[in-house]
Amino acid sequence: MHAHTERAVEDKHSQPHAIMVPMPLQGHLLPHTHLAMKLASNGFTITFVNTQHIHHQISKSQPNDTEDQDDIFATARKSGLDIRYKTVSDGFPLAFNRFQNHNQAVEGLLYVFPAHVDELVGNLVQSDPSVTCLIVDTFHPWSATIANKYNLVNISFWTEPALVLSIYYHLDLLRERGHYGSHDNREDTVDYIPGVQAIEPKDLMSHLQEADISTPMHRALHKAFHEVQRADFILCNTVQELESNTLSALQEKQHTYAIGPVSPNNPTKSIVATNLMSEFDCTEWLNTKPNGSVLFVSFGSYVLVTKNDIEEIAHGLLLSKVSFIWVLRPNTTSYDETYILPVGFENEIKDRGLMVPWCSQIEVLSHPATGGFLTHCGWNSILESMWCGVPMLCFPLWTDQVTNRKLVVDDWGIGLNLCDRVKPITRVEVAEKINRLMSGKLGDGLQKQSKKVKQTLEDALAVNGSSQKNLSQFIGDVKAEIQKRV
Repeated sequence: MHAHTERAVEDKHSQPHAIMVPMPLQGHLLPHTHLAMKLASNGFTITFVNTQHIHHQISKSQPNDTEDQDDIFATARKSGLDIRYKTVSDGFPLAFNRFQNHNQAVEGLLYVFPAHVDELVGNLVQSDPSVTCLIVDTFHPWSATIANKYNLVNISFWTEPALVLSIYYHLDLLRERGHYGSHDNREDTVDYIPGVQAIEPKDLMSHLQEADISTPMHRALHKAFHEVQRADFILCNTVQELESNTLSALQEKQHTYAIGPVSPNNPTKSIVATNLMSEFDCTEWLNTKPNGSVLFVSFGSYVLVTKNDIEEIAHGLLLSKVSFIWVLRPNTTSYDETYILPVGFENEIKDRGLMVPWCSQIEVLSHPATGGFLTHCGWNSILESMWCGVPMLCFPLWTDQVTNRKLVVDDWGIGLNLCDRVKPITRVEVAEKINRLMSGKLGDGLQKQSKKVKQTLEDALAVNGSSQKNLSQFIGDVKAEIQKRV
């Protein structure tokens, strides 16, 4: 019997088994599925937990003949990866509109969802003693509570840049100094956050610029960023070389590993279904266009854009005379009515523009015809654009996008601002910026810089690259931590 127990302990040590819980949003789901695959290819067993609502959205978007309807990792398992799949209630019925009832949905994530997760984790731990780790999206405000309850190694996965993490991490400091949380926040430069270069208040995440910080969203943020300080390890979807000072400062406080970009080795062919909407294939259309001639336009899966902004962008695209693909979700301007483009727009663009409700972004960005990306600056979009060496036109809307813009334009020089965000956006300015971004001879050196940053990303993921080394270091450290607890 004794030898058998020792072997069980040894197995536990050599094959960590992690339960993963992403935030139930498209932009968070994507890096979590990629991380699951990456860890599973490094010998982890993963039990991936989606909300029933997100699972339902994915199933609906799948072509009907796929066998992945009930399990988005079915194909991944066939390829030999040990990834199991579970769904759990987020506390609301499937038909409940989480976007329209944002505050209620956030309260649910704060108080109801964790009870469902707790029950699931408890059952898993009881039925399978190999479970040793909990990997949770940093935004979930309950990770340490549940990890400690079941004595699991507590791993926080941060899906945004280290800069944004560091600012959230120091919320109390910002509040003490008067840059956050009062009706008349200071407007001078913030220059006291460890590892963060001087940053203007207008470049802080949008939640930090709001006067009322008693909302469910702000309560969730405060709780989550106190909770992350209790994590055993923090994984960051960023690259050491791109944010070295910020990461070093975080690393002095906690075990933090930059392992990004967390994406499949062949990013255009993911074997995991993660789309919440059906994709339109743009490849044939792109094949008819000259290299570098197409502007890709997309505002992500979630945030609303005002009708006025959409109209000015539409007219700006017409004025620019540039070829473009525009991803316009039916609910881009409102969650309860479908947006209608300016009259005559579709006729005017004929072969020059392609309008789609949703598509595979990485496929479009990696196509040689694509020469620029007008983006809302979601972090996944930025990483994909950098990976494909495509310069960006930045139109941040909300939350971390505002801060991500600073990295792209001011720090890395791989993008331009669409407008200065203070004055309303105008079609003339949009056309002028599009032409500046897309004209091959760019005085801004954007193309050159974008190629350089692409190389930085490739180097980081190479065999001896920083992200690869950090991942190995993390895996070793996790195994040691599990061993200590056995």
